[in-house]
Amino acid sequence: MTEREDPPVYSIGAVARMLDVPASTLRAWEERYGAVVPERSSGSQRLYSRGQIEQLRQIKSQMDLGASAADAHRVLVQGQAGGPSPEPPPRSPDQPLILIAERDPYAADLAEYFLRTEDYDVCLAMDATQAKLLFGERAPNLVVIDLLISGGAGFRLTSEFAKAGSQVLAISAIDSADEALLAGAVAFLRKPLDSLRLVSTVRDLLGTSALVRPNQPRVSA
Repeated sequence: MTEREDPPVYSIGAVARMLDVPASTLRAWEERYGAVVPERSSGSQRLYSRGQIEQLRQIKSQMDLGASAADAHRVLVQGQAGGPSPEPPPRSPDQPLILIAERDPYAADLAEYFLRTEDYDVCLAMDATQAKLLFGERAPNLVVIDLLISGGAGFRLTSEFAKAGSQVLAISAIDSADEALLAGAVAFLRKPLDSLRLVSTVRDLLGTSALVRPNQPRVSA
């Protein structure tokens, strides 16, 4: 049987180091998507098999290429079922696309989840290089940028994307609202993000709320 050939022996800490993915992200993927569920030891510790590590590696590879966590897990499940890997669904002209450039994978997953529940299309970038690539390829309607991404490159990205005509919602764990707005951001949110505040701010900026007019800067604490 597969379990005898591929016994679960790797702790979540070991898997996190091997894949360079925070253990908190692995737990979030398990709880949210259920595609890779490790066995538990007698002491309730997660134990992963080598096959499961390869599955997680596939998910991470898909995300490195620009797929969202939800899409990457969907591809894995489709492959496990023996079906063809699905192409990303075409975006409706009326469905806004949001690019999240975030240095914290767990925070990125949470933001993606809440924005997708509002029927927004979302793509994720975990560093400045990937953010620039996705911005050029996907032409998002709104960019949410962690100003401290890639060692503080978020300020430069904010300026570049704003000059290219995109609305930028800047976020940061430090109070940098003035600098963000001067760089070209149209709004600023302090981290840790409140999910309802994030969604309402995005609605304002994308015109689904009458609270803020297009291109009118707004600062939120």
